[in-house]
Order: sequence, then C-alpha cells, then structure tokens
Amino acid sequence: MTKNNYNQYFSEESLWEKLKKYAKVAGTKVVYAVLLLYYTMQDKGTGIKTKLSIAAALGYFILPTDAIFDLAPLIGYSDDLGVLLFALSQISKSITPEIKIKARQKLNDWFGEVDPGELKEIDERVG
Repeated sequence: MTKNNYNQYFSEESLWEKLKKYAKVAGTKVVYAVLLLYYTMQDKGTGIKTKLSIAAALGYFILPTDAIFDLAPLIGYSDDLGVLLFALSQISKSITPEIKIKARQKLNDWFGEVDPGELKEIDERVG
C-alpha cells in the first residue's frame, strides 16, 4: 500500500474516535505526534502537499490493520510511531510554535502534566 492509499483512511471523526479509545494504550509519544500532525494539517498556512502527507500518516494510524497489531503489549504502536515520526521529519518546517503549544495543551488535558523528557525525541525531530 502506498502513501497515497492511506489518505483514504483519514477522517477527523475516525482520528478522534481512535484517540479517545486508545490514547492511554498508545501513550504520550504517539498521541503527541498525532496531535502535532493534526494541528499542522488544520493550519491555514500549510500547503496541500504537506496536508496530503499528513493525511497519509494519520490514515495509517487510523487503519485498524497495520504492520503490528495495535493492541499487542508494548510494541503495538511502534510501527505507528515510526510512520508518525517519519511524517513529522518530512513536514517539520510547517510546525509552528503555536501548533506545538496547542498539541502540548491537548496532551496535558488528556494525560495530566506530561514530563517534557518523554517528548524529547519528537521535539528534536520537529525543531
């Protein structure tokens, strides 16, 4: 399945449904990466090519059948995180400080105060 094929699986409704259902299982890194991508896609300054790349990565996250079954203990979301991190590295120039703040605020709403060290790997990728 190519990147463009995953675009068809992205919808806001499916994304929020999966996050509500599996946020705790997926963990803060995965959720933070998803939120950064989502808020970047929603930003009016983000170009269409970037939005399509983001939709593909989020479509992969939403897709119930991926390389590693999402509910497998410890490793279930590792493939999702890999795809999300790759997408973030490709679109990092589109992520504004305001987008990072929105993503962190939403993450803290859901998980409580998150240790910044947990998100270091992601923040380093997005600059």
